[in-house]
Amino acid sequence: MKQQLYPFLSFLRYWLVKEDQFAIQSPFVFDIYNGLLGHLQQSKNEDLEFEEFRKVLLANHETCEIEDFGAGSKKLTSSTRKISSVTRYSTSTRKFSQLYQFFCSKTPAQNVFELGTCVGVNTRYLAKATKGTLFTFEGSVALWQKAQEFQKPQNTHYVLGNLKNSLPYILEKNHPVDFALLDANHTYRATVDYFELLLPKIKESSILAIADIHWSKEMNQAWEKIKSHPHVVISLDFYECGILFFDKTLTKSHYILHY
Repeated sequence: MKQQLYPFLSFLRYWLVKEDQFAIQSPFVFDIYNGLLGHLQQSKNEDLEFEEFRKVLLANHETCEIEDFGAGSKKLTSSTRKISSVTRYSTSTRKFSQLYQFFCSKTPAQNVFELGTCVGVNTRYLAKATKGTLFTFEGSVALWQKAQEFQKPQNTHYVLGNLKNSLPYILEKNHPVDFALLDANHTYRATVDYFELLLPKIKESSILAIADIHWSKEMNQAWEKIKSHPHVVISLDFYECGILFFDKTLTKSHYILHY
């Protein structure tokens, strides 16, 4: 019961304290936030082929065995799941796919990392913003295969396997990390571990995104720990995700923003 109640209480807290652009004091955050809202408005009629891919997946009632390496799904408790259900309950909405795409575009985007491919919707949005190579990581064979159907992005390397092994191996050969989306496992320990693995590879122009920061008490604790790290200069809380900046020329601050 407490686990089910937590997201509601967490969202209520967020709703009471979230700010709009008129409350932002930092010129940098003001510009980046308004840029995000502008991107959302300007992209209404763009990337519609990615949404067609989503529709195809939502209509796919094929069942697959899904290997979970972390906290799993609140909605889907069986290891045998329909692709339509995975797409409905375990993928970002278009609005947040566009948010990740926007922040990726604000980096050099030569080495982009997505931890948690799922069915590959966010992958396509990120691939469009990636100027070099997008490395996307998935532990489930069925999802790894499904994500590569329907016009697979050419600049994307799909990595199969447990992140404990695959992430250090790829990081060793490809750095710095310009942008990374952490959307895998959803436990406190794993989320913090992924952040610490990425940290030595980031630079001041890098941006990290962490999905589902208020999904559970564990994820909220991970977000609180990560955003307070000395290397994190600015953190933005959009409830569904958190965004981290590392530019030391900026003033350390934290914002909870409406989106």
